[in-house]
Amino acid sequence: MSEPLLLGAIEAGGTKFLCAVADRDGTILTETRIATTTPVETLGAASAFFRDAQRVHGDLSSLSVGSFGPLSLNPLAGDYGHITSTPKPGWENIDLLGHLRQTVDAPVTLDTDVNCAAVGERLFGSGQGLDSFCYVTIGTGIGVGLLIGGVPHGGANHPEAGHIAVPRAPGDDGFAGICPFHGDCLEGLACGPAMAARWGVPAEQLPADHPAWPMEADYIAALCATLTYVIRPDRIIVGGGVMQPPMYARVRAALVARLAGYDASMRTIDMDDYIAAPTAGASAGLTGALALAYRTATRQWPMHWRMAEPFHANKETVDA
Repeated sequence: MSEPLLLGAIEAGGTKFLCAVADRDGTILTETRIATTTPVETLGAASAFFRDAQRVHGDLSSLSVGSFGPLSLNPLAGDYGHITSTPKPGWENIDLLGHLRQTVDAPVTLDTDVNCAAVGERLFGSGQGLDSFCYVTIGTGIGVGLLIGGVPHGGANHPEAGHIAVPRAPGDDGFAGICPFHGDCLEGLACGPAMAARWGVPAEQLPADHPAWPMEADYIAALCATLTYVIRPDRIIVGGGVMQPPMYARVRAALVARLAGYDASMRTIDMDDYIAAPTAGASAGLTGALALAYRTATRQWPMHWRMAEPFHANKETVDA
């Protein structure tokens, strides 16, 4: 008989924190949604949730957090576990890991929200059966998660591919970009708020034949070309609010043009398979965080889980 295992997870986003406690089989025992306001309010509400959960269900075996960033993930760094130079007001230099370690007397691990979503996709979505792939989200920002050899990659710290410099798309020479650090980096040119700033309306209100869409596809293809040349992943999974269904064909065509027939192995890539939509559900990040908590506690992945959409029972927002 397996010994008891109680797993905690947080998907820490810029608008909400999803918190959950699950058992060894990935069954959600309790969960909540907390509005991301100030660090004191939001982290206080998260701590209260886990304290209450432990009073009811017992002590956690491990807690894993997938957070917006940038994050300091190098254990040797003086600010290890902090959210660093984020544009999210009030959250710069917040010791996220330290706060949670004061709440939970168990191993607490921290990774990016996109790496956790990539783990969720590997277990239950478009990354199943793959050892190396990228997970890209195009929304409020642009983030890239990376799994190599079946595990999240961080190196000295986590990748920040959303802030690479990319060539200007045709017809986009006059837009300055909105990134507060780089101006016209990829995120500054192609995230959802950049599209709204350039065209005057949110991306979802633009008609299908608007020139915004081929321009956006060109920028996403530039990112995918860089990932292809540098990493050679098995697949690039692209999601986020900007990636409406018609965008996939546009991105695939733009990527073929950018690769320009270079390297015979690239010419054989099946673009319909290579550029894929995420399929693990809206809570893939929370799923991935729970899986990382399981791996922390057991040193293995929960391959026996059958969970595609963990965040289901308690949909209300807790206003901290």
